[in-house]
Amino acid sequence: MVRKPKKQQSGATPATLALTAAGAAFALHAYEHDPAHPSYGEEAAEAMGVSPERVFKTLVAEVDGALTVAVVPVAGSLDLKALAAAVGGKRAVMADPAAAERTTGYVRGGISPLGQRKRLPTVVDASAQGFGTICVSAGRRGLEVELAPADLVALTGAVLAPVGRG
Repeated sequence: MVRKPKKQQSGATPATLALTAAGAAFALHAYEHDPAHPSYGEEAAEAMGVSPERVFKTLVAEVDGALTVAVVPVAGSLDLKALAAAVGGKRAVMADPAAAERTTGYVRGGISPLGQRKRLPTVVDASAQGFGTICVSAGRRGLEVELAPADLVALTGAVLAPVGRG
């Protein structure tokens, strides 16, 4: 299921390049993105036939004015208060989408926690630890990467905390 990637891949994204450079094991899952679908994450789970609890969305929030990444299951939502607490902040709000895109280098619906233009503090929901692998955006709409949660945490310098709401 999860494989060691080849040195260079066609259609690579900054996320897949970062994974390859780190020597991490991962699998790519491509699907046809439907712009009319109401939820990028739910669309990915449906298209791949994977439980929404194993597919994680990447959200960018502002914690006390600083952009912060939260990686939570698509089956739920982000607990902003818990996110702020996880990074030692007081108040969190969702970031302006344009600021999130500009800072990460990815478009909304394709923001990956990996290979971002500017590395941001990252929090992965603790539920990720309950799975052998999880899926996150590979850096564009219609492309997901499957990897071990421990690899995601290590490669992003993330902390694990219960920041998702079911």
